[in-house]
Parts: sequence; C-alpha cells; structure tokens
Amino acid sequence: MTHTSESRGAKRATIRATIASTALFMGGALTCCPPAAAAEGPPVTASEARMQPVVRILPVSGTVTSPRSALLSPSVGGLIDDFAVDAGDTVAAGDILVSLDAELEELALERARAALAEADAGLADARRRLAEAERLGSERGIPESEIESRRSEVATDEAALQAASAAFRQQQAVLRRHEIRAPFAGAVARRLAEMGEWVNPGDGLLELVAIDGLRYDFRVPQNYYPHISADTLIDISPDAAPEESIPGDIIAIVPVNDPAARTFLLRAVAAEGHGLAVTPGMSARGALHLDTGREAVVVPRDALIRYPDGRITVWVLQDPGEETTVAEQRVETGLEFDGLVEIVSGVEAGERVVTRGNEALQNGQAVTVTRD
Repeated sequence: MTHTSESRGAKRATIRATIASTALFMGGALTCCPPAAAAEGPPVTASEARMQPVVRILPVSGTVTSPRSALLSPSVGGLIDDFAVDAGDTVAAGDILVSLDAELEELALERARAALAEADAGLADARRRLAEAERLGSERGIPESEIESRRSEVATDEAALQAASAAFRQQQAVLRRHEIRAPFAGAVARRLAEMGEWVNPGDGLLELVAIDGLRYDFRVPQNYYPHISADTLIDISPDAAPEESIPGDIIAIVPVNDPAARTFLLRAVAAEGHGLAVTPGMSARGALHLDTGREAVVVPRDALIRYPDGRITVWVLQDPGEETTVAEQRVETGLEFDGLVEIVSGVEAGERVVTRGNEALQNGQAVTVTRD
C-alpha cells in the first residue's frame, strides 16, 4: 500500500474529477428541438446515459478518537496544594495543572545547596594547599609523602563535590515533580481528586485528551480488505450533524482482523482544509468509494421510476420527426453511487432519459426538453 505523494495525489485528482463531472452530468439538461416544435408537450429535463467507471459505495460506522489521551498522576507522594484546572478547561503543553505541597522539599533543596557550596569550598582549599606544597616542597623540605597526601585530599574533595552536585540536582528534580504539567495541549476530560487530598505515586489526578488532529476510526468488514488502499476516497459525516459531509484521507489500515466481529480497523482524518465540529467519543459515518474495476452505463437516480410490483423503468427521449416524444423502457439496475445508478440492461450509452417531469408521462407523448 505504499505510494508516493505525487501518485496518490494524481490518482485522487482523477477520481475526484470523475465525481465532479458526474455532478455536472446529473445537473445538465438537454435541449433537443426548437421551442416552436416542442411547445405542444409538457416540459421535462433530461440527461444522457453514458459509460463511466462504476464505484461501490460502502457505508461504515465508527468513532471520533483523539491522537493522545493520558491519565495524569504524580511521580511523588504529597498533599494537593492547588488545582489550576477543572473538567472542560483547555490547556497548552507545559501548563501547570496541579501543585503538591513542596515546603519540606524546598527546605531539603536549601540543605543540598549548602552542602554543594561546602564541598566546592573544601575542594578549592585542598587544591590551594596542594599547589602550595608542590611550589615550596624543594625549598622547605616538604616530604614527597605529604605532597601525595594532599593530592589524595584533592581527589577525595572532587568526588565529594560531584556527590553534592548530584544530590542538589536530584532534589531539584524531586521539587519539580511536585508540579504536574500538561504533556501536550488538550482538554481536561475528568478531574479525579480534590485540593487537600494526599496522593501517592500513580494515583490518577486528571484525564487529559488532545482535541486537535482528531481521527475517525471505522470498522470495515474483512472481505473488503483487498479493495481498500490509502488512495481510496472516503467521505465523513458525524452522527451529531448528518447533513455535514467532508472528504477524508486514510492514514492507516490496520492489518489485524477482529476475530469476533470479522472486521479490521481503518483510520482516517479530515482532508486538509476541511473540518467538522466534533469531539472525541462521538460517533461518525463514512462512505468509502471502492473502484470495481469496470465500466457500465449509468443514469441519474432521478431518472428511475419504481413500481410496487418491483418493475423499474425510465422514460427515453425519441426524435421520430420534428417533435420529441418519450417511450417507457424497463431496465435492470446495478450499483448506486454519487447520485447515479448502474444500468445493467434496458438503456444504451448515448440515449437520453428524463430526470424531471417523468411522473405522469405516457408512451408516445410529445415533450419539451428544457434546461434545469
């Protein structure tokens, strides 16, 4: 399923161009005879049956999901001193959400800072005494063993300074952990604790959910897996606003089948420049445009007349002379997609069928073909 962005874009552009031309095809009307000759018949709108690739529309249902969701908890124990947010609040990455009482840790940090300063001063004094012994050793007869002893003191004090520095940084880290910050931008979904409570490491405090870059997760029947790729077109509609529909881009097809439901996961996002007013957890519907790999005669759905006995007919325009007449033709239909219907038999490409004004026509009746 790996495609270059150029090939994917070209393929999608071709498919969308076909859909766009379909819309033009459906909305167009034909004028086939002079107004004076057609004035006798009722006005109708017509479209030409034509050959084009047949697309199977597969409806799927799914859920809006967030790219990131986290249950925030402390890494140290402590008393909750302040809650900066509540459920429903939006936050930016790095914002302080919860603060634990850090008074004792601040005092411990001061002790660590003082110990670091003491170790630094001790090392400086040891280095000064060593330098003095090395400079005056030959003049004043300082034994070599004394000089080596002072070198050992310098090494010991250097190690003590490193230990004090590490202890100071550790205490700084402990103090920072008394503030729980947002790891990413999002909205607070739940608040699980209150100010004044004692919490331990791992206790849940807040649930944070990212609300940007939302994804649409659909479960697709397993038998369609070979027919779907990253180039497959998908239209997305939230159940909260079914009248809204936007194009989507497939970002993942998870090749793991759910043995209970016999489905696989398809994940999509709104195409660039499009978006819907949705939140994580909402239900949504998708319409996959699956290429059948074949062409057939298609007519607009409005051209069909369905009878209670199951018959399906269309009214075909005929031009036997100077006037345009209509004849009812029984048809066998196939797939429906994008407002079109596949005609298996009954109508040939190039024939013109009535799409509006076909409710009360009679065989051989003269009509006037008008523009929509």
